Amino acid sequence: MAVTRFTKMAYAKADDMVFGKAVKPVKAGLGLEIGAGYTTPEVNYAPRPEAGASKEKLVKEYERITTDIMARMVQIGAPAVVLETEHVQQMSNNPEWGAAVAHAQKTIMEDYHDEYGIKCALRHTIGDIREDRDFLKLRGDKYPVFLEAFEQCAKSGADLLAVESMGGKEVFDYAILRNDMAGILYGIGVLGSMDMEMIWQDIAAIAKKTGTVAAGDTDCAQANTAMFIAGGLLDKNLAHTIAIIARSISAARSLVAYECGAVGPGKDCGYENTIVKSVSGVPIAQEGKTSTCAHSDLMGNLTMQCCDLWSNESVEYHGEFGGTTVQCWSETLAYDCSLMNVALQSGNEKVLRDLFVASDKYRDPQGYVLAYDNAYKVGQAIAKDGNDIYLRSKNAALESIKLVEEGAKGKLTLSRFEAKALADAKAAFEALTDDKDKFMSDCLDKYKTEVKVFLPENYGL
Repeated sequence: MAVTRFTKMAYAKADDMVFGKAVKPVKAGLGLEIGAGYTTPEVNYAPRPEAGASKEKLVKEYERITTDIMARMVQIGAPAVVLETEHVQQMSNNPEWGAAVAHAQKTIMEDYHDEYGIKCALRHTIGDIREDRDFLKLRGDKYPVFLEAFEQCAKSGADLLAVESMGGKEVFDYAILRNDMAGILYGIGVLGSMDMEMIWQDIAAIAKKTGTVAAGDTDCAQANTAMFIAGGLLDKNLAHTIAIIARSISAARSLVAYECGAVGPGKDCGYENTIVKSVSGVPIAQEGKTSTCAHSDLMGNLTMQCCDLWSNESVEYHGEFGGTTVQCWSETLAYDCSLMNVALQSGNEKVLRDLFVASDKYRDPQGYVLAYDNAYKVGQAIAKDGNDIYLRSKNAALESIKLVEEGAKGKLTLSRFEAKALADAKAAFEALTDDKDKFMSDCLDKYKTEVKVFLPENYGL
């Protein structure tokens, strides 16, 4: 499929962006339309480890999970739900396992839709299995198995196809531990984008062939790694200013899926998705305060600002006082969506959006840049050089630095540690060339020598 780069914004201004509405809504599954004027809970879950002992045990586990979610949604009167099955490794390495799970889940969902009218869709996020013990093998013998997992799930009931791809991670991991800005940019913005361009043309072709939806990708492998290393306000393992620079670059990377045929909704753990939505207009999933079952963050309300699906990231299936984990978290998500939907119906969506933002915007540099008004500015920086994967990634980094500097003159507080990291990063990015070919050549020479697990052939280099 052709690659069509984004060189202009999907929205005329930042204030046009709200939750529950996307420029390009997506129809999927059983009566569901995402981004068409309402928000929908997206429930994410993981089977208990012992359930992976056999295909039969795994299918039974997902049948229980699916039934619990659908029953709870009907019990509380929720009008719609999306289920996201993130593959455990057995399901992607053995595509028939993933297909069996998808078929079992969709059968249950169809029964609930037929009997109760609940709108629903099933997302399957295929595991990026393209690696062996020591190296990424992005174009190796596991690639056909990777694609087969998509196709079998699509044919067996999955409505939305997604992945959290790993391209560029070997260089990024080396660079982030050394505060190496060129390496962070090369790993996320260049290598990650190159890998996504390959896989998403193939995934989009599978979606077209099977009549399903090529949904989207996320930079979980890199930008989320930076966010988790940065941690909370007591942590100093990595400056939060560096984490938001990595996140801003990741938006240029995540956009590639939509340039290659994906249509959304973007994946929940892509905290860069507000930037992505501003440029592409696709609907997005987001997570925040409802993902505390999986991890902490510093923008738990703010991320609701422009979401179309609202997710819990993931939770292991087991019992709680209020039911099983998936019942408890699906109910929480559904009530959050109910509030957002009432705001939409009453014309108060921008008031609620701005309250979400105000509660977190000045807590941390990450929330400050990802607030929709600033996220839009990062989107503009990307679109300005949208045809050049290197320049647009560099632009995103520099714009995020500029925004944090401006914020620090007002209500955003930076410690000496954060301010120094920001100043050092600014100097590093400003020193980089504007010549993509020179940057690529210099980085290839540097990292194939310094990073023993970096195999240029993974990227056709």
